[in-house]
Amino acid sequence: MSLMSLKSFMSLIKVLCAQSMEESMKKDIVTKGAILQRDRETYAIAPHIPGGLTDTATLRKICDVADKYGLEVKLTSAQRIMLIGIKEEELDTVWTELAQKPGAAIGLCVRSIKICPGTTYCKRGVQDSISLGLKLDARYHAMELPNKMKMGVSGCMVSCAESGVKDIGVVATAKGWRILVGGNAGARPRLADTLVDVAADEDQVLAIIDKIVTWYRNSGREVRLGRLVEEMGIEKFRQEILG
Repeated sequence: MSLMSLKSFMSLIKVLCAQSMEESMKKDIVTKGAILQRDRETYAIAPHIPGGLTDTATLRKICDVADKYGLEVKLTSAQRIMLIGIKEEELDTVWTELAQKPGAAIGLCVRSIKICPGTTYCKRGVQDSISLGLKLDARYHAMELPNKMKMGVSGCMVSCAESGVKDIGVVATAKGWRILVGGNAGARPRLADTLVDVAADEDQVLAIIDKIVTWYRNSGREVRLGRLVEEMGIEKFRQEILG
């Protein structure tokens, strides 16, 4: 091989290595709500659908975009619709055509507020979980925090919103609401502790949750809320929040 050929070959190797390194360094794009997929090339996004409540026009738009770009569609456990298989250069265009806000599927923030049908639709509901849940969603969805946080609002003790494994859970009782703290699923699951039972007063529930979130934001710790509750014990945590 001539010197010139060797130099050309080495230059090609460098280019290929640089491309390989660039591909291997790809990661989630939090600012675009884009989650890198298993192929390390394409991304998934999830428009924000508060409480999983939507309309047919929105569903048609999602389907039209999925058809146009050849995307897979998945219903998620966080009551969202995920679009899978988007090329990086198409992310901005897809979001523009959807004309919807991203769901906070990634990042250190309030990821989701899961809401059951409650008294609006369910024959078992004893409190209006949709009303309370949508207020929580409007206040907290995507709020930046020391770590990720999930919330669940259930309209009865059956707890279809899985409130017992949420960082902050609310479960309806015959007399009002039960507020739970410190639950999570994941590799180290933890059942939430009962913080307090209150009357059927949404404003009171919102005020207490605001104290929890504010305390957590100022905790100076970058761990899930359940870790802090576990370390402190629920009695001390209750004292911190309720006095």
